[in-house]
Amino acid sequence: MPTLLHIDSSVFPAAGSASRAVTAAFRKEWEAQHPNGRVVYRDLHADPLPHLAFDGASAGFIGPDERTPEQQAAFALREELAGELEQADAVLIGAPMYNFTIPSGLKAWLDHVIINGRTFGTENPTAAGTPVVVVASRGGGYGPGTPRESFEFVTTYLEKVLNGGLGLEVEFIVPELTLARSVPAMADLVPLADASRENAHAAAVAKAKSLATRFAA
Repeated sequence: MPTLLHIDSSVFPAAGSASRAVTAAFRKEWEAQHPNGRVVYRDLHADPLPHLAFDGASAGFIGPDERTPEQQAAFALREELAGELEQADAVLIGAPMYNFTIPSGLKAWLDHVIINGRTFGTENPTAAGTPVVVVASRGGGYGPGTPRESFEFVTTYLEKVLNGGLGLEVEFIVPELTLARSVPAMADLVPLADASRENAHAAAVAKAKSLATRFAA
């Protein structure tokens, strides 16, 4: 009975979010392939996490018996979130680009689950090898050869932290030009935007199906 950890971080509701639409397509196919599976869902906008603060951060560097009650309470959340990652068979993350990087809510989640010597900073991170599909939507175009290629800090950052740090197997689905239909100056890009959206939805369904073979009984 495989478990999917599904994380959305868009500040927009489903009707107005490209990343939520694509993660929903993935999840729908995943659940069709795994009718008896389990989905752990976190909406980091609707139910935001506190940003990592002193008590939670400092608790990671001392033993449980040395922690103050405040540190114990703060670290309990980190334990919960890290446990969800460790117990997941696959992870799905909606990561829209905001101001060239990831939403602050997603950064907060990462700060909590990155526990040095456990999920991170060891030869064998506890969630290593878990497949992760990241839907990295963006309003403009930031691909190779575009004028703003060097402004792209979503996939570049997440590749480093998810793969290089946590040891996860990361794949990206990138719907681009999502603002083309709402920004008059981008009107000529609507056909490319529509094609990108369709390709992203198709990729999400295909990836959910391919992972089904990996977790077949």
